[in-house]
Amino acid sequence: MNAHATPEKRTDSPRPEAALLPPVDVVEDAGGITLYADLPGVPKDRLSLQIEAETLTIEGEVVLDVPEGMEASHAEVSLPRYRRVFTLSKELDADKVSAEFNQGVLKLRIPKAEHAQPRRIDVKVA
Repeated sequence: MNAHATPEKRTDSPRPEAALLPPVDVVEDAGGITLYADLPGVPKDRLSLQIEAETLTIEGEVVLDVPEGMEASHAEVSLPRYRRVFTLSKELDADKVSAEFNQGVLKLRIPKAEHAQPRRIDVKVA
C-alpha cells in the first residue's frame, strides 16, 4: 500500500493572490510519510499549516529584513509568500501530524492510519 501526498492545483482558493511554490520532498517509509518543505525567509510566526478533510495547505509569508533607509537593488524572491496544497491519501492519519520548523525547513511527519500500518500476525499451534 502506498500512502502519499499529491500536489493539488486549486482555483477556488480563498486567497487568490499569487504565491511561490516551495520545493517539497516527500519520503515514505513503513510508518507513514515525511514531508520537507523549503521556506527561506519565512519566520515561524508567519507559517500556517492547515488540514481540512484530506487537504493539507502550507502557507508562509516571506519577511526579508532590509536595513532602514536602504532598498534592495536586486531580489530573487519575487512574491511575498509561499503556498502549497496537497491531497492526502486516506491511508494517512491526519489527526497525528507532527511539525518541526528549523532554519527555513519545515518537516511534517504524517503517520499511516492504524488500519494501514503493517502488522504481524501470530500463528498459534493447535
